[in-house]
Amino acid sequence: MQKGDNHGELWDRVILPNGIIGYVFQNYLKEVPNRQIEAINVTLDKTQLEKGETIKLKVEILPDEAKEHEVEYISSNPKVATVDSMGNIMAIKSGTTTITVKAKENNVKGEIQIKVFTPVTGIELTNKNIVMQIGDSFTVKPIITPTDADNKNVIYTSEDEQIAKISTNGNITAIKEGNTKITVTTEDGGFESEIDVIVVKELSEGEIKFDESLKVMQNEITGWDIEKLNVENVKEKIETIYNIEIYDYKGNELKEGQKVGTGSKIRLVDENNNIKMEYYIIIYGDVNGDGKINSLDLLVLQRHILEIQRLNETFLKAR
Repeated sequence: MQKGDNHGELWDRVILPNGIIGYVFQNYLKEVPNRQIEAINVTLDKTQLEKGETIKLKVEILPDEAKEHEVEYISSNPKVATVDSMGNIMAIKSGTTTITVKAKENNVKGEIQIKVFTPVTGIELTNKNIVMQIGDSFTVKPIITPTDADNKNVIYTSEDEQIAKISTNGNITAIKEGNTKITVTTEDGGFESEIDVIVVKELSEGEIKFDESLKVMQNEITGWDIEKLNVENVKEKIETIYNIEIYDYKGNELKEGQKVGTGSKIRLVDENNNIKMEYYIIIYGDVNGDGKINSLDLLVLQRHILEIQRLNETFLKAR
C-alpha cells in the first residue's frame, strides 16, 4: 500500500494479492501492522548426542505469518556443542548445554537442553603377561580410549581363581603355581583385553640375591647406573642359581654388549627352560626404552600428553 500524503491527498494506492492496482479513500482503510513472532517451538529427534555427532534442530515459528522473520541460534556452552545459523548442532565434548532460538525482533525464544557423551572405543592393558610369585599382588591399570570417555568402569574376571584372583578394583593376588588368564571388560561397549598370568613359587634367599644398589619392588627393579647398562652390567648385579635372560621392551633377546633400557625384562629360567621369575627394569628419565636420557625422551612424553602414543605403566614410572 502506498499512502497518499502529498498536498492533502486522501486516496491510498493499493495492490491486491492478485496483482490488481486500485485506490481506496483513506476513511475506509485501516493499516494493520506486521505480525511479530509470538512463539518459537524447538524440538530434536534426540537430546543425547555422541561426541562428534551432528543433528538438525527443528524450529516452528508462530504465527505462520512471521515464519520468515529472522532468528538467532545460541549455545550456552559452545565447548560442549555448537550451533550454526541454520540450526545444525555439532557435539564437541561431554557435558550439557542449552540451545536457544531467539527472535531478533523481540524477546521471544525457544530452548532445548542437550547432553553430549563420549563412548568407549577400546581398552588397552599395559602388561600382556606377568610372572608372579605366590603371595605377590599386582594392580591392573587399564587404559580406556578415548581418555575423555564418560563410562570408564570395567569388569575383572579370572579364568582360574585358585591360581590367581582379582578384586573389583583390579588387584591380582597370586594363590598357587600355575597359569591363568585375567580378562578386563569395559561396561560401555564390552571391549576386552587379557593378561596371561604365570604364578611361580616364591624364590628363597639362596636362589637369588640383588646388588645393594638396586631396589626391588615385587617384579620391578630400579637403582641402575645409567652409565653401565649393558647386558653384562645387569647380570653382574644379580646372583642366582638360575640362568639369566634379558629381553628389550619389544621382546627381543639382548646379547652381551647390547644396551638395556626401561621396559627390558630380566627372566630367570632353570635347566629345563622353565620360567622361575621375571623382573622389569625401570630407569628414571629413560621413557623410550633405549637406555639413554636425552631429548627423545621428552618427545615421547609430549606424544603421551597429547595422546598421540600412550605410554604403558612401566614407562610412566620412568618419568
